[in-house]
Amino acid sequence: MYATEYTHRHIEELTLNHWQPLSTSLYDGWVLRFAKGYTKRANSVQAIYPSTLDVHEKITACEQFYTSNQLSTIFKITPFVQPEELDQLLQDKGYVVMDRTLVQLRRLEDLKAPEHLEAHINEQLTDEWLHHFCRLNAVNEECRETMTEMLSNVRAKTAFITLSVDGLVAACGLGVVERGVIGLHDIITDTTYRNRGLAEQMILHLLHWGKSHGAVSSYLQVVENNAPARRLYAKLGYTDAYTYWYRTKKYIP
Repeated sequence: MYATEYTHRHIEELTLNHWQPLSTSLYDGWVLRFAKGYTKRANSVQAIYPSTLDVHEKITACEQFYTSNQLSTIFKITPFVQPEELDQLLQDKGYVVMDRTLVQLRRLEDLKAPEHLEAHINEQLTDEWLHHFCRLNAVNEECRETMTEMLSNVRAKTAFITLSVDGLVAACGLGVVERGVIGLHDIITDTTYRNRGLAEQMILHLLHWGKSHGAVSSYLQVVENNAPARRLYAKLGYTDAYTYWYRTKKYIP
């Protein structure tokens, strides 16, 4: 288990801060996030704080909240879930597991320098970065508008990075620094340029940027069955901290 002064619960809070929804509702210790359905992270219930109300009534109320917003009801299940039996209760109610994900951490000592120098970091969201991110991720116009609002809601220090090959943008990503930690998000490489080490170089640029802004450690999130990404992150020194997954019940209009 990764041991630092930053607890895993602290990291979990940062992951919520660094991928903002469009709106948030607090409900007896549960955090309900809404973003027009763009990503499960931003459209799910985060049950990470103690509650006082009956859990069955709360689940029903959450279903009503999300249904009224034309969204599927999704719960994010972490080691900090409250109450501890919530995962089993949701399973009993017909919720299925989706996207088992690892949160990985590393310290920033002994950080090697990047070799690829065609990297550009902008600390403000730009149309150019959005264009390349949406191109590489095949994000449609409606989702682009939602994502623009979400990224504009982040209140921590941000780094929007692009990496180029022969003047053409081949990869991009996002780093966010808060309370001595840099989180890495949406690391993506053009399919034409994969397996050339570009993602590794881009991450090294982001980690050095984070270190220059006070970060002493880093986290990222990777889907458990994404073997290529996990190999890359292991090479970069990331180790598993904890696992989370989603429980979902499909919205039926």
